[in-house]
Amino acid sequence: MFERLAPEQHDTLDGVPEPAETPLLVGHEEAANMLVGAYRAGKLPHALMFVGPVGIGKATLAFHLAHHLLKYPRHEDSPAQLAVPDPASPLFRQIAQGAHPAVLHLTRPLNERTKAFKSVVTVDEIRKVGGFLSLTSHDGGYRVVIVDPADDMNANAANALLKNLEEPPTRTLFILIVHAPGSLLPTIRSRCQVVRLSPLEPQGLGQVMQALGQHAGDANLLARAGGSVRNAILLSQYGGLEIAGALENLQRSAHYEIGAAHKLADVVAGRDGAVPFDIFNRHALDLLSEEARQAALAGDLARAKSLADAWQEARDAIIEMETYNLDKKQHALSMIDRLNSAFRM
Repeated sequence: MFERLAPEQHDTLDGVPEPAETPLLVGHEEAANMLVGAYRAGKLPHALMFVGPVGIGKATLAFHLAHHLLKYPRHEDSPAQLAVPDPASPLFRQIAQGAHPAVLHLTRPLNERTKAFKSVVTVDEIRKVGGFLSLTSHDGGYRVVIVDPADDMNANAANALLKNLEEPPTRTLFILIVHAPGSLLPTIRSRCQVVRLSPLEPQGLGQVMQALGQHAGDANLLARAGGSVRNAILLSQYGGLEIAGALENLQRSAHYEIGAAHKLADVVAGRDGAVPFDIFNRHALDLLSEEARQAALAGDLARAKSLADAWQEARDAIIEMETYNLDKKQHALSMIDRLNSAFRM
C-alpha cells in the first residue's frame, strides 16, 4: 500500500508518489552517469538545469542525485553508478518528507487565506535560499536547492534566484526543473549547465506505470502520452483521452463549431474538474509547442515565431486565470479561440 510521505503540491495526484518519494528511476542513464562521474571527479557544476517535457522524471532524477550526494558526502568515495534509494532508510524518508536539513525544495506555495496553491513560485519562496545556505552543513557535504518548476517563477522570484546563482557558496548545488527553457531569464540559463532529458520510450513508460499500479493502457495511449508518466496517468485515469481528442477535433474542423466548443468548455470547467481543467490547459500548450516545432523543422521560422508567441500568450492567460480566479468556462472558450486563430495563420 502506498504511503504518502511528501507534502502535498499543486500538481499532486491521488495515489501517485511525488518525485521526492519515488525510489524508481527509469531512463536518463546517460545523464545520470554524466552527473555521477562529474561528482566523483570533484567537478560537479554549482547549477544544473534539467530540461524536458512535463512528467518524464526530471524532478525524480534531481532527488535521486541529491540522495546520492548526501549518502556519499566524500566525492572520492562515491560509486560510479547513481545510488538507488532505499525507501526504508532514514535518509530517503527525510528527503521525501521535506525534512532533511541539506535539501530545500521550492515549488508553488499554498495560499494560507484561500487554501489553494498559488499560480507561481513567489519571491518569498526563493528568499528561503538565503537562510538555508547560511546554515553550516553538519558533515561538510553538499546542500541542494531544487526549484520545481523554475518555469513558474515570477519576475521578482527569478531575479532573486539570479543573485544566489551569481555567488553560490561552495558545495552547493542548484537544480532547476525546467519544461520550457525559453521562459527563463537568459542570465539564469547562462549560469546553469543544461542537462536535456528525453521522453521515456514506450517500454520504459509502461514499466513505470506498472510499478505505480496504474493501467498502462494501449499503444494509442502510450503514444499520446509523449513519453510522460504524468500525461499517461491523466489520459488513462482522468478522461484525458476524451478531452485531448475533443480539443484536437476542434482544431482540425474546417469551421468553428460553437456547440462542440461549449460542450468541451462545460466538461473541463465543472466544479470538481481541477484535473480535467489542467489536462485541457496542458494539452492546449502542447498543441501549440508541437506545431511551432514542426514549423521550425520545415524552415517556416515566421510561423514558428508566431506560434511560440501564441504559446507564451496562452501560458500567461492560464497564470492570470489562476491568479485572479477568473471564470473557467470563459477561459476555456478563449483558449479554444486562441488555438483556432494560431493554427489558421
